[in-house]
Amino acid sequence: MKAEAWVFGITALFVGVVSPAYWFLTEDPTGTSALVMTTLLFGMVTLYLGFHASRMDPRPEDRKEGEIADGAGELGFFPPYSWWPLWCALALGVIVYGTALAAWWLVFIGFTVGAVVLCGFIFEYYRGEHAH
Repeated sequence: MKAEAWVFGITALFVGVVSPAYWFLTEDPTGTSALVMTTLLFGMVTLYLGFHASRMDPRPEDRKEGEIADGAGELGFFPPYSWWPLWCALALGVIVYGTALAAWWLVFIGFTVGAVVLCGFIFEYYRGEHAH
């Protein structure tokens, strides 16, 4: 993760240098604040990656003598298809539509359906065909 920390650190440094230059050239407070927040965000990610890179064993791609075969093995669980995100998006759409129309009964229906659908999405892999 040291390579990733370096990439984010160099980007944070670049945006940190560009931010005052942008302010002096344009005097635009909106763009300058966005650049400053971007600098802080990249700095935060740099600190996180650098902190964890110093505390963990180097990955095969982080070592100079690392081989491709060193990274072989199980990479994790990748879920198959799921219909639950579609229903969650539709429930959120009903909530937003009800809010825009000030139809609070529609918002209530959206929250009720959304709670049921969200429970189904969360507990999807605890039952049925893909249970663990």
